[in-house]
Amino acid sequence: MSDVFTVPRPRRNVEALLLIVALTVAIGANWLVGLDKENPFDSAFWLQGGTLAALALIFHVLLRFRAKYADPVILPIVIALNGIGLAMIYRLDLALPASSQPVAPSQFLWTTVAMAASIGTLLVIRDHRILRRFTYISLIVSAVLLMLPLTPLGVEINGARIWINVGVGTFQPGEVAKITLAIFFAGYLSTNRDLILLAGKKLGPLQLPRFRDLAPMVAAWLVSIGVLIFQRDLGSSILFFGLFMAMIYVATSRVSWVLIGLAMIAVGGYAALQLFSHVALRIDSWINAFEPEVFNRNPGGSGQVVQGLFGLANGGLAGTGLGQGRPDLVTYANSDMIITALGEELGLIGLFAIVLLYILLISRGFRAALGTRDGFGKLLACGLSFTIALQCFVVIGGVTRLIPLTGLTTPFMSAGGSSLLANWIIVALLLLISENARRPAVKGPVREAFPDGKQNRNSPATGTTREVSA
Repeated sequence: MSDVFTVPRPRRNVEALLLIVALTVAIGANWLVGLDKENPFDSAFWLQGGTLAALALIFHVLLRFRAKYADPVILPIVIALNGIGLAMIYRLDLALPASSQPVAPSQFLWTTVAMAASIGTLLVIRDHRILRRFTYISLIVSAVLLMLPLTPLGVEINGARIWINVGVGTFQPGEVAKITLAIFFAGYLSTNRDLILLAGKKLGPLQLPRFRDLAPMVAAWLVSIGVLIFQRDLGSSILFFGLFMAMIYVATSRVSWVLIGLAMIAVGGYAALQLFSHVALRIDSWINAFEPEVFNRNPGGSGQVVQGLFGLANGGLAGTGLGQGRPDLVTYANSDMIITALGEELGLIGLFAIVLLYILLISRGFRAALGTRDGFGKLLACGLSFTIALQCFVVIGGVTRLIPLTGLTTPFMSAGGSSLLANWIIVALLLLISENARRPAVKGPVREAFPDGKQNRNSPATGTTREVSA
């Protein structure tokens, strides 16, 4: 191994430049939406733009002092996505009747709270490895969070009981549970990986696990089935079990775990289809979406999905322009169906740009997982990144009729405070893990390194000691 070391650069200046671009996109989108108003530069515009810029600046300065080697791309991407979502929700508010309650002020308030919580996470947690101490506490917290909607605090909305009443509004505990479950899975799998890898029976080219080692997967499967039965939430059920499947595959690298998980999904899905009417209606509205009786059925009809498809078709390649389409014709256009609203007014090009931002964000999370030096951090970063990836796939697949619509929110963009809060905390954790991955780990004499890999013989060693990376 060469004894020439290079010091990685923090790249916080790159982050600052990208933040300027992201804020320009976010604030510019909000301005374009308000052009039809008599005074687009009203006090609300300046308050929202100024607050978003101030919070982004505070976040950036904090990273300079507390996590200067953190990934410089993650924060600007999330700022851009959150800002575009705020602009679209505001645009949909403008299309509502005057008597309707606007959603944009609440979403802006939740954005402020979520960013503050993310900043607080960075201040409280200096190193992500501390979370490994709370492996089983995270499991208990997850169980409590998932049980809360079934208590008297629970509120049923549109047939799903996944919210609780917190006095000033509703909150979805399952959004926070996906973080605590990821922490538990990462801690458990990193600790018990060697036991899980013990060989069981061999079936052809597959090395099956021992029967006793299937207990964690069975437990995750039962939790997902419980969420489907008692809370009637297909989206969260898919998310929780998919999270475990992804993390156990990363921990073991065995395809047999994935195949067993898919078989359990098939069994659970078939049973749910036969036993629960709300699941059967979802499948029927997916397969027979354009049938008149299915389109007009209430509840469980396909009108929402079909209207969304018409909106996407109306947008075409370049879109109708912000504020120029009719996305308000789609039910829940500001939450479940915000992708169709964006596709109609920004077109296929704009929608591709948004999807590419998500792909870049997810890939940076996986890159942090590859670079970090501890197994817990690798699994946690993979799990958190996968939750965002799976949500995007389920949402976009549902609104484009690739898969049945499940009702998950689009990360950072859909109206929903609990989703926004949880996803911003995920951002803070990914930044912490990426800082650990990129931070120099070895101390030793620093020597000049050149692009050709040769040491400068005319430069004597200084003998100084600082953190460098091998």
